[in-house]
Amino acid sequence: MVAAPADAVPESARDVPAYWDDACRHLVKRDRVMKKLIPKFGDARLQSNGDAFTTLARSIVGQQVSTKSAQGVWRKLVAAVDGPDAELLQPAVVLRLAPETLKGVGLSARKVEYLGDLARHFSDGAVHVGQWHGMDDEAIIEELVAIRGIGRWTAEMFLIFHLLRPNVLPLDDPGLIRGISENYFSGEPVSRAEARELGDGWAPYRSVATWYLWRSLDPMTVEG
Repeated sequence: MVAAPADAVPESARDVPAYWDDACRHLVKRDRVMKKLIPKFGDARLQSNGDAFTTLARSIVGQQVSTKSAQGVWRKLVAAVDGPDAELLQPAVVLRLAPETLKGVGLSARKVEYLGDLARHFSDGAVHVGQWHGMDDEAIIEELVAIRGIGRWTAEMFLIFHLLRPNVLPLDDPGLIRGISENYFSGEPVSRAEARELGDGWAPYRSVATWYLWRSLDPMTVEG
């Protein structure tokens, strides 16, 4: 799963899914594990992590490094941006920064290329942010994975944590597989086919079930 620092997005910028309570009632009725698991976390809810471009940029910055290192690089990147753009990184800002400046904050040459490609996709309108609300999950994933440095797992995390899509099952996520193993199979290994079959029973709220399984592994708030 994707974990962002608590200060990454102001609380005022976060949204809570309107479907959450209905999803919990649905899962509690249909799934014996969810019936026990969901009440453990009280009023905790998934919350949107705000700006689309910033969210994806952070995912690129955080690839293959520790959370602490990613936070440090991100703060340096934001500090390199003057004026009000420092609150939420904008595509035009990234495109104006020299590659040497981006490398100077601790980004690898490859990540500099990835950020540039992300910025160009947003700037050129290759991703249809204003139309995402009417697009299905797979269509959005197709747009996102066309950006260098963004794979299916990152796109699925974006669907869950930014767009708050209710029915995403990220089968490539090790936390989900571990959560299924520990909660449903007494710690035994779980195949993708078994995970997918179990997930089918959570529809149309597979994202919600996934979130609770993540919480079962780490009681701290799960964020994007």
